[in-house]
Amino acid sequence: MFRGKGTVLSGFLITFEGIEGCGKSTQVRLLETRLRGEGYRIVATREPGDGSLGEGIRDILLRRSSSAIAAMTELFLLVADRTQHVREIIRPALDENCIVISDRFGDSSMAYQGYGRGIDLDFIELLNNRATDNLVPDITFVLDMDAVTSLNRSQSRLMQQNLFEKEGRFEEENILFHQKVRAGYLDLARKHTDRIVLMDGTLEIAVAAQRIWNEVHERISGHHVLSGETEI
Repeated sequence: MFRGKGTVLSGFLITFEGIEGCGKSTQVRLLETRLRGEGYRIVATREPGDGSLGEGIRDILLRRSSSAIAAMTELFLLVADRTQHVREIIRPALDENCIVISDRFGDSSMAYQGYGRGIDLDFIELLNNRATDNLVPDITFVLDMDAVTSLNRSQSRLMQQNLFEKEGRFEEENILFHQKVRAGYLDLARKHTDRIVLMDGTLEIAVAAQRIWNEVHERISGHHVLSGETEI
């Protein structure tokens, strides 16, 4: 979200990104808990899955039986979900001066459908901008690890939780696809150093959580996110 000098802070948007099994969902939960403990008003959410259309779209996109979905259809479903997500959850929470933590956002479409599926990046960026009314996260954490390790982690988790049929569609993609997605995230991190913080996804969970907290605390320190009276 762009804020020039002297503008009023209206909430704060934090997003987490990375390939399957990188550990971002764990870090979302840890950061949410710590921020709540500090007294901040928090809305934790995810894509796809939240909002009035979210669960239905999530089921279509992640279920293994949906393997025949075309790349462009996949993109449009995600953008439809993102449009509702912003309008129903993210924007109202920001307007209420909350900190919003989203497990995935627009960078996911750039990495998965752009770098991974080969859809034009400028086209995806245009769709993202229209879907979100040009909303950009204040800070994005990309948890990075090699694709083989990440994919093995994700597949094991889904099997252990008996969720592979329901949520294993992307885990069935070949390793080259996941390597392309990872390369996409790395490229996005190089292009947006002011916003994207690249994290080593192989770090101990507590170590990564502390580094994430340090980055977040530095950026929100002194902004009085609770009161909504902060100016930059």
